[in-house]
This record gives sequence, C-alpha cells and structure tokens, in this order.
Amino acid sequence: MMEQVPEPRFTLVKVSETDWAIHDLHHPESDHRRVVCRIYDDAPTDVEVIWMRDLPLALRYPNVHEVLEAVERFQDASRATRPIPIPHRPPPTRRRDRR
Repeated sequence: MMEQVPEPRFTLVKVSETDWAIHDLHHPESDHRRVVCRIYDDAPTDVEVIWMRDLPLALRYPNVHEVLEAVERFQDASRATRPIPIPHRPPPTRRRDRR
C-alpha cells in the first residue's frame, strides 16, 4: 500500500530578485496570517528574515531554503508531543494555631 504524502503547508514565494516570502497555505490569500515572514538577500553570505509571526527562530540564515526548513521543523516540533498533564490539587488549607 502506498503512503500518501501530505500537501506542503508552507511555500517559498519569490517577490523580486532579492526578496522572498514564506506563505502558510492553511490560510487564504486574503488573510494577513498567510505571510509567515519576508526574506531579504542582505549579503553575499546570508539572508535576513523579518518574521510576521512571533516565532522563536533566527533572524539570519545562509539561504532562503534554510529559512523554509526552519519553519517546517518548528511546525513539526510544535505538533510532535501531546501537552504534559499538570496535576490538580486543592489549595492548601490554613491550620489554626492550637495553644
């Protein structure tokens, strides 16, 4: 039986000769959440990223493909585990002083 490969969630879009964007395909084109980040060819050795979402990722990468891979890894890691249950206990009761 062949395993189906899921549709990619993120895509790299070339905006100009030196600028790119990463789009989240789970949101329609008219939705501002579609743009995850803007990427600018800042130097011969790396690119600069401006995040449109609050992601704990770097601001510089060697190339645009590394940025896309970082976003995909972050998304996969955030969905990798179930929430850790927190034990629920009643609040402590105050003891009365017995003198």
